[in-house]
Amino acid sequence: MSVIEPIEEFAAALPPRRALAGLDFGDKTIGVAVSDAMLGVASPLETIRRVKFTRDAEALMAILTRRAIGGIVMGLPRNMDGSEGPRCQKSRAFARNLSGVTDLPITFWDERLSTVAAERALLEADTSRKRRAEVIDHVAAAYILQGVLDRLRHLRGAA
Repeated sequence: MSVIEPIEEFAAALPPRRALAGLDFGDKTIGVAVSDAMLGVASPLETIRRVKFTRDAEALMAILTRRAIGGIVMGLPRNMDGSEGPRCQKSRAFARNLSGVTDLPITFWDERLSTVAAERALLEADTSRKRRAEVIDHVAAAYILQGVLDRLRHLRGAA
């Protein structure tokens, strides 16, 4: 399969009763979150330290296979004015390359402020600076994924 941008088309391509994975793609790490099979709740899972695409994809595919994931949601780091800069291009390139090694449907979700929201939640939970650095990427991935889960629930409710 490939990258499917309209969320409605992504929803139609998803297999039934399979969890989704959310990815917060960065220069040094990939934060990974997963949902439950009912697509209700996103949970932070882990952060992959990036090396090169082949190794990154292997690590990611191992998680996706182990968790029986049915689709992938990648955060799209738009600029605050909604335009797409170099970080969006890197995310899109990674998604294109990833679509070459998996048949899972892949979509994007606007991730503006997801890291800010994750940081705020971790601060409110009185998480130490060291621990925040360790978990921020996969907590941000959970915010991205939860946005899609909420949208999918809204789409199902409208159908």
